[in-house]
Amino acid sequence: MQFSQPMFPLHPPPPPSSGGAAAGDAVAPPLVRTYRAWKGNNEFCLGGRVIFGPDVKSIFLTMFLIVAPVAVFSAFVARKLLDDFPHHWGYSILIILIVLTMFVLITLVLTSGRDPGIVPRNAQPPLMMDESDGSANINNEQTPRLHFPRSKEVIVNGVSVKIKYCDTCMLYRPPRCSHCSVCDNCVERFDHHCPWVGQCIGLRNYRFYYMFVFSATLLCLYIHGFCWVYIKKIMDSEEISIWKAMIKTPASIALILYSFISVWFVGGLTVFHTYLISKNQSTYENFRYRYDQQANPFDKGVAENFKEIFCSVIPPSKNKFRSKIPIPKEPSEASGRRAIESLSPVVRKTAGDLELGAPVYNDAEEEFESDYADEFANDDEHGKGSEIGDMPVDLSRMLYTEGGQRQVASSLRHSLWERDTKDSGEKTHFGT
Repeated sequence: MQFSQPMFPLHPPPPPSSGGAAAGDAVAPPLVRTYRAWKGNNEFCLGGRVIFGPDVKSIFLTMFLIVAPVAVFSAFVARKLLDDFPHHWGYSILIILIVLTMFVLITLVLTSGRDPGIVPRNAQPPLMMDESDGSANINNEQTPRLHFPRSKEVIVNGVSVKIKYCDTCMLYRPPRCSHCSVCDNCVERFDHHCPWVGQCIGLRNYRFYYMFVFSATLLCLYIHGFCWVYIKKIMDSEEISIWKAMIKTPASIALILYSFISVWFVGGLTVFHTYLISKNQSTYENFRYRYDQQANPFDKGVAENFKEIFCSVIPPSKNKFRSKIPIPKEPSEASGRRAIESLSPVVRKTAGDLELGAPVYNDAEEEFESDYADEFANDDEHGKGSEIGDMPVDLSRMLYTEGGQRQVASSLRHSLWERDTKDSGEKTHFGT
C-alpha cells in the first residue's frame, strides 16, 4: 500500500489577520516578567530581585536560633562583664558580639536570597541525529530518526566526564551540575539543598554558605567561652565553688549547653566543607563516591582550590528574572485529552507523548512502526481497511505545537466521519 500526500499541512496555518490591522502588522503578544512564569518551585521577593527556595520559611527559624541566644547572652552575661575589665575593655565584648552576629545574618541572607547557579530550561528538547540507525523511509522520503542519548561524555582536563540528560529541563547538564528535586531546577556545581537556609547550594552561593557556617561556629565558640569567663568571675568575687557559681547564673548554663550542641553541628559542617574545598569536591560528589574510581579533573591543589572558591569572580546569573517575556501558552488538558481519546489506540500513545512534550526515543519509534505495519498487514489480510488504515497520516512530522495537535486530531476525526458516512450510504443503497 502506498502512502498518499498528507491531508493536512506540515505547519499550522497562520492566524487570520484582523480587518482593522494593516498588512504586515503583527499583534504583539502580552508580556510578563520572567519570575512570574517561572516553572521551578522558587519564591520571589521585591519584584523578582530576590529568589528563595520553596522552604524559605525555614530561614526565619534559623534567624531565631541565632538571634535568641545572642539576646540572652547580651542581657544576662555581656552586660555584667562591661565593668569587670580595665580601660573599658568590657565594651569590646558586646561590640564584637554584635559585629559577629550581623556578619552571620548577612551571609545567611546572601546564601538564601540569590540565584545559586540555576541553568535555564529549554523550551523544547534538543534534536539529535542518530547516525547509527540511519534514516527512516516514510512517504518514500528519507526522514532522519530522532535520538536522545541519556548521557554523553565530555573531556575535562584530560579526563572523561559523563553528563546526563535532564527530562525536566530538557537539556544536557553541564559538568558538576545536578537537578534539585526540592527546587526543581538544574544547578551548576550542585553541592546540596540546605533546609536551614531554604536554598540550593551551588556555584554562585557556595562561598557565602561556607562563610555562614564558619562564622556561626565562631559565634558559638565566642558565647560558650565568655559564659565560662562570667562563671569564673563569680567564683573569684564571691570565693565559692564552681557548682555554686553555676547555680547563680542559670542563663550561662543554658547558653553553655546550647552552644555546645550547636558547635557540633555548624563546626562539623565547617570542618567537612574545609576538607571538600581542599579536594575541590562537592557534597553531592563526595556522597556518591564520584572520584573514588577515577581522578578528580577539577582538583588543582589545595592552594588553588581555596583560591578558586574565595578569590575567583562569581559568574553572573544566567537568568534575568525581571526581563519581560511572552506569556507561555499551555495546551488545554481537557481539549488535548478529548482529542487523544478520539484517536485509535495506535495513534493515541504517540499523540499523548507529543501533547505532554515527551521526547520520542528510538525504542518508542520502532515499536510504533511495528504496530503500524501490523495494522496495515491485518487490513490487507481481511480485505478492508481499519479505522485508520487508509488515512494518509505522516506521524513523523507531527509538531510539538498546540495548533499542530489540534489539526491532527481534527483531520483524523474528519476522515473517520467521512468513512462512516460512506459506509452507511453504501449499506442503504444495498437495502433498496
